[in-house]
Amino acid sequence: MPDRLITPVVHLLLALAALLIFLLGFLVVADVLGRALFNSPVKGTPELVSMSIVVICFLLAGHAVQSGGMLKADVLVGAFGARGQAFSELVSGLLGVLFFGLIVWGGAMPALTAWTTGEFEGEGALRVPAWPARAVVVFGAALVVVIYLGRAIRAARTLLGRTGV
Repeated sequence: MPDRLITPVVHLLLALAALLIFLLGFLVVADVLGRALFNSPVKGTPELVSMSIVVICFLLAGHAVQSGGMLKADVLVGAFGARGQAFSELVSGLLGVLFFGLIVWGGAMPALTAWTTGEFEGEGALRVPAWPARAVVVFGAALVVVIYLGRAIRAARTLLGRTGV
């Protein structure tokens, strides 16, 4: 899938993650103030924060990969030359496809099951539906698979001397 189609999706997910982080900041401040001033925390804050952290990570994963922000040893790869860098990009792309593909494979059925059975997370104060977080994990991982696959294909073309589309 070309970058021109993926980039708007990645930016939308980045904006959603930023909004979620912003809103979580208010929730945590309200919870702390409620505890300190009124001895009454905001109900369900721990459940919402713990679920939101996972959601935020997978909303941001596509941007991290597309922008080149995933962890790699630039000093080591930089010493390889152009073909070595392309090979490194190919291997990392294939490993990324494998790793995030396993997340998609392992998470798709539980996400569907959470949707169909009405699974909830949390006890007592607040019960949060599990399917949105599970769906974001699967969607975010699938997006990363597509991005890594594109990188691997570009690297393979570079190694084969076919840089044109």
